[in-house]
Amino acid sequence: MSVSQEDRDPDSTTDIEDVTDTKEELIKKCEEMWKDIEECQNKLSLVGTETLTDSNAQLSLLIMQVKCLTAELSQWQKETPEIIPLNEEVLVTLGKEEFQKLRHDLELVLSTIQSKNEKLKEDLEREQQWLDEQQQVLESLSVLHSELKHHIVTVSESRIFNELKTKLHDTKEYKEKLLITLSEFLEDHFPLPDRNVKKKKKNIQESTAQLITLHEILEILLNRLFDAPHDPYVKVSDSFWPPYVELLLRNGIALRHPEDPTRIRLEAFHQ
Repeated sequence: MSVSQEDRDPDSTTDIEDVTDTKEELIKKCEEMWKDIEECQNKLSLVGTETLTDSNAQLSLLIMQVKCLTAELSQWQKETPEIIPLNEEVLVTLGKEEFQKLRHDLELVLSTIQSKNEKLKEDLEREQQWLDEQQQVLESLSVLHSELKHHIVTVSESRIFNELKTKLHDTKEYKEKLLITLSEFLEDHFPLPDRNVKKKKKNIQESTAQLITLHEILEILLNRLFDAPHDPYVKVSDSFWPPYVELLLRNGIALRHPEDPTRIRLEAFHQ
């Protein structure tokens, strides 16, 4: 060990020399700064009072820098640099300290990662539980769908026929009711002319005896419209009372033939 200690003494001497060189460099810088301050003061005394403001600012700045450097120099002078001997024991101690610091940092990182892993594990368990619940709901719905599919009652043709027959019967009854209501309305509001009224001409009396009601006129036109839609016109006979024919034409219920004015047809309101 004495031989190795002697081998390391030149290195210790080198460290002391480095500290001495640094001290000398600081002293040299301070001396140069002081020379600059003296030159500035001389220039200020020669320039006069016109440019005193800017120069004073620079001067105060330089003085502050000198004070700072002087304080730093005195601090360095008071302190004795501690030279670490570069032997095996010191290196082992420094290595242990670095390893302890590295171990501490790695333990912090490990703790952080473990905490994140625990949180991720909890999230995973929660998501897995939600997935299991959804799977159970899906299975329940699948079973219910299968049961409903097997219990569907197929509608037979006879049932459809019976439903249509019932609807047709109801429609016919409603149609008969409407026709009866229409007939009563027409008989009440549009009766035939009074047969007891005296007419001036005998042929008018005879034609009046053959007149039909407005309800019958509409029924003839309606049957013609549906029985022969290609030729729905009806010949206006003597049994059609002219005022009723004129009433139908004026209100747009009936239309006259464009070429034969003695023929009329019912307006196709259903088209």
